[in-house]
Amino acid sequence: MTEAVSTTQLPADWRDFFALTKPRVMTLVIFTGLCGLLAAPGSIHPVIGFTAILCIALGAGGAAALNQWWEADIDAGMKRTAKRPLPSGRMQRTDARDFGILISAASVVIMGLGVNWLAAGILALSIFYYSVIYTIWLKPRTPQNIVIGGGAGAFPPMIGWIAVTGDITLMPVLLFAIIFFWTPPHFWALALFVQSDYAKVGIPMMPVVKGEKSTRRQILAYCVLLLPIAAAPWFIGGTGAIYGVTAIALSLAFLLMSLPVAFRTAVENDPMRLEKRLFGFSVFYLFALFAALVVDRLVAHHGVFG
Repeated sequence: MTEAVSTTQLPADWRDFFALTKPRVMTLVIFTGLCGLLAAPGSIHPVIGFTAILCIALGAGGAAALNQWWEADIDAGMKRTAKRPLPSGRMQRTDARDFGILISAASVVIMGLGVNWLAAGILALSIFYYSVIYTIWLKPRTPQNIVIGGGAGAFPPMIGWIAVTGDITLMPVLLFAIIFFWTPPHFWALALFVQSDYAKVGIPMMPVVKGEKSTRRQILAYCVLLLPIAAAPWFIGGTGAIYGVTAIALSLAFLLMSLPVAFRTAVENDPMRLEKRLFGFSVFYLFALFAALVVDRLVAHHGVFG
């Protein structure tokens, strides 16, 4: 990690601090956390529920800020990240670091005091997992970085569930597993069409280190594994048919869309058209799957808050 990215320091404003939280990623984090909370058995006061989701958002934002603090020099060398606040010189690195630590710590303390300490502990683990285990240790060292590191993004629905129930059962573990196995095909689809960026800054993403062919086949393998895992909550009786049928249909579609990506050699005009389509569908997949989880719960129980 270098000490400076830009010699020209421009004034940072609230938009730069907001950008540090990776708002697009946070949207998915908040949504899956909220779905975990709404789908959990039992009830939770709306204020406590809001507090739990706010803490999940703050924790995710803090981890993202710490990620950008550590990777500012890497971001400066990548086209898709060069305009972020740190590599563009709009903010000092120490400000990003302090901001990340502050909102991360606040999220854990507020979660513990306002919701429960088990949820706070899992939230703290998720922040450490992303900002230290993934960002500092895994990402620059192994092409399996996104596989192991995928656990960081898989915690939110588990935290939302635990905020309601106060304990860990098989269902929140399965929700964790769904996102864990969804992450590699989602991220590797992206990595295939931005691999030159990763190669330029020396990050050993799968397409860079193992090549496109291996990456494509592994995308297919994870899509195959995801199908039974996504359907598992229905198989164990944790959900009804609304979720179960939706999970199977979406997972089959994901699998079918991964086939041409896994076995193709070239596509006319846009050589990465199929990969971009798969990446876009993967985002829709997770939103739709967790939305189905909530709809299933609401239909079955006619309400959440009590």
